Amino acid sequence: MSGGTTEFVRLTGHRAFAQRLVLATLTGRPVHISKIRSSSPTNPGLASHEISFLRLLEAVTNGTSLQISYSGTTITYHPGLITGSVAGLGASAGDIIEHTVPAGCARGVTYFLIHLALLAPFAKAHMNVRMSGPGVITSATDAGDISIDSFRTAILPLYGLFGILPARIELRVLQRSCSGGGGGAVEMRFASQIRLPKTLHLNRTPGRVRRIRGVAYSTGVPASNNSRMIYSAREVLNPLVSDINIAAQYDKAPRGGPDSKNNKGGIGFGLCLVAETNSEGVIYSADLTSPSSGGVVPEDMGKKCAYQLLEIISQGGCTSWAASSTVLTLMAMGSEDVGRLRMGRDVLGSEEVIGLAKDLKSFGCSSWGLRQIDQSDENMTDYVVSVKGSGVGNVGRKIS
Repeated sequence: MSGGTTEFVRLTGHRAFAQRLVLATLTGRPVHISKIRSSSPTNPGLASHEISFLRLLEAVTNGTSLQISYSGTTITYHPGLITGSVAGLGASAGDIIEHTVPAGCARGVTYFLIHLALLAPFAKAHMNVRMSGPGVITSATDAGDISIDSFRTAILPLYGLFGILPARIELRVLQRSCSGGGGGAVEMRFASQIRLPKTLHLNRTPGRVRRIRGVAYSTGVPASNNSRMIYSAREVLNPLVSDINIAAQYDKAPRGGPDSKNNKGGIGFGLCLVAETNSEGVIYSADLTSPSSGGVVPEDMGKKCAYQLLEIISQGGCTSWAASSTVLTLMAMGSEDVGRLRMGRDVLGSEEVIGLAKDLKSFGCSSWGLRQIDQSDENMTDYVVSVKGSGVGNVGRKIS
């Protein structure tokens, strides 16, 4: 997407590694990242999920080249053209890219899908990817990854605000799995490619919560855990919202190996809750999953997840922490106009959002403008974030 004379963007550390590679690919600027866990005495360099993401990037792009140092603490990445699922360039005969996540991956599958979905609208062709393997975790993780259900119901619908039709985005959960073993399978078909995202103006009042949806899932454990989580969550939410619908999903435990009947992993249960307000585009989500070590009863899980959702709603703004990076990145890649987003103080001041602002500035995007909103509630402070688009657009579709 860029010429060979473009100057490197030099960054350090392993923080937001996938995010930086996505920004490099979208802007077409090569990046040099050094000091990746260089101070770790036992596991220096790239982690397994970061190496797996690099392989996924190579599969969905053409012309990408990278160099990794012997110790793995330094990487040089030259981005290529985002091709998507083009036959002969990583895709199989069925126009789908098969990506296997190795065992030992501690990150959820949404770690890959959230960043992959940011590239998909700018691809030359459809982005069809099937992720499988012993390292695929569809539930939320302790590393901060959201569940596949939150990604489907709270992240993907936001693409419609930018003119990217959610109806042309399909996400299939072929096999569920929880942390501690993995073994899941997920397929995403992203067929909504555009030339340039629309300018977003989401600076209105968030509104009141009109309905709550959710999914309670169990993998390899009794299905009664679902009803117990749903009942305890409803005890907290029913006095507040009347329109509540939480579905129950049960799956058998994924097999840990083809030659053993008892070698199973990814066992556990969890709950995903999504709240929608009467203001279009305002969605809040909360996730909670059982630890791999066990020792948690479903009733406590349901109540804790419900309180977590209420806490996220109380942070204010028109976007939650989980969706903020997706919305802000699409705003920065849009047309050369100023978009506005209302954000709560705690979300705006989080380490991830501040880091994203710095990374966007490093890759040549404009700085953000902030304006505080006067509110009657002293405990809630919202800001309007003004983001000027860089007009990156879809180079592949422009050429074709």
